[in-house]
Amino acid sequence: MKLQDLLTEQERAAVVILAVSPDRAPDLEKMAGKVLAQAPGQLRVTLLSDPDHAVINRYGLLNEQAAQRGRFLPHPTTYVIDRQGVVRWKFTEVDYKIRPSNEMIVQALRGTE
Repeated sequence: MKLQDLLTEQERAAVVILAVSPDRAPDLEKMAGKVLAQAPGQLRVTLLSDPDHAVINRYGLLNEQAAQRGRFLPHPTTYVIDRQGVVRWKFTEVDYKIRPSNEMIVQALRGTE
């Protein structure tokens, strides 16, 4: 089930979902266009470009093995950050195939983890 579908109307109004990528803005725009072409209205995420990996480095998320091969990729990470900028929950995994479930994220948003 999609994350947005698990949230109440009030939660949907209060939650902002951001995705930070090392891809350049034009590449992210192309990707977003493809997603929207296949599923109109489905991209409910603000995509942020970090080609110089400043954000990735600031949060210590750089995948060192990939960086050694010239690919400056982050380890997949999900944060729940409150309106005061305090990290309330974090999920990082070195295996890019392992991600938190939408249910885990909703529990973190609700503070019931």
